[in-house]
Amino acid sequence: MRALLRHVRDSVEQLSPGYFSMVMATGILSLAAHLMGVPLLANALFALNWVLFVIIGVLALLHVYWHPKLVREDLFDHLRAPGFFTFVAACSILGSQSLLLGGSLRLATLLGGIGLLTWVGFTYTIFTVLTVKQNKPGLDRGINGGWLLAVVATQSMAVLAALISNHMPQPLRLEMNFFALSMWLWGGMLYIWMMSLIFYRYTFFAFSPADLSPPYWINMGAMAISTLAGSLLILNTPHAPYLNSMLPFIKGFTVFYWATGTWWIPMLVALAIWRHGVRQFPFTYDPMYWGAVFPLGMYAVSTLRMMEAMNLPFLGKLPHAMFAIGMTAWVLLFIGQLRALRRHWAASSRA
Repeated sequence: MRALLRHVRDSVEQLSPGYFSMVMATGILSLAAHLMGVPLLANALFALNWVLFVIIGVLALLHVYWHPKLVREDLFDHLRAPGFFTFVAACSILGSQSLLLGGSLRLATLLGGIGLLTWVGFTYTIFTVLTVKQNKPGLDRGINGGWLLAVVATQSMAVLAALISNHMPQPLRLEMNFFALSMWLWGGMLYIWMMSLIFYRYTFFAFSPADLSPPYWINMGAMAISTLAGSLLILNTPHAPYLNSMLPFIKGFTVFYWATGTWWIPMLVALAIWRHGVRQFPFTYDPMYWGAVFPLGMYAVSTLRMMEAMNLPFLGKLPHAMFAIGMTAWVLLFIGQLRALRRHWAASSRA
């Protein structure tokens, strides 16, 4: 028993704060399957996602308990600190699954409450710490696409609030939609701030293949989830008169977010080809690749919702194509995760 505990303790020592991106990726693909009328796959991924959420949650708590110094170092690190926001997004997406697939308003509200509390805690802790710390990296070493997880977490709260509002009586429904609107607007402003720095880093600093880490796909994912939140606000217009007065603005920015996210897709593909094809950077399993699967599923869901909210049938099979790509990437990564776990346990047993 002691040997097992020691092994678990050693295993969680280097646990990434961004590991909840696995829950994000699984959850959004489940919701995409639900919207596309594939209930068996949607429910299977929903059940799996609860298992993943509990396992990763327990491991994260053990990491905090056994290695508090490492957790503190992660919070002070410019590249690793934004990974904590994956927990907020995981709560919101699992809450959305619980509402739409499980039919449980109570669970969705509970997960939303936990997500909101941690969003407040992480937002003001991380950005305060990164502001006041004395030793800071240069922009070329201190920022990447992972910073946009703060945007994803913010917009995920807007999405869940917009979904929950449909099950609430007035005036709580009005208040929930106003909260969703406020988070949607703040998330958009945060994206503009951060994306300006990321784009500047892209174009004016030397870029190596190692710098192009998987979290750069969040460049697109942050816009996709912003599109989803805007689409849900449009659909909620009949329940909140103030949304109706802002409808042209909301529709315009929803398309703006979708168009920006769409622009990123060929760019990210081209950079991936440059990284692995031109520069021959080795393609090996990395847990951070889950942060690249999530945007694919989110793009499919957000496009479907935007088509519904704005009557855009000419977008046709685009979300289905992105869903197929996302599911393929998810399967490959899940196999890679199982193989990595088997190698890790085998190496520990020999030790």
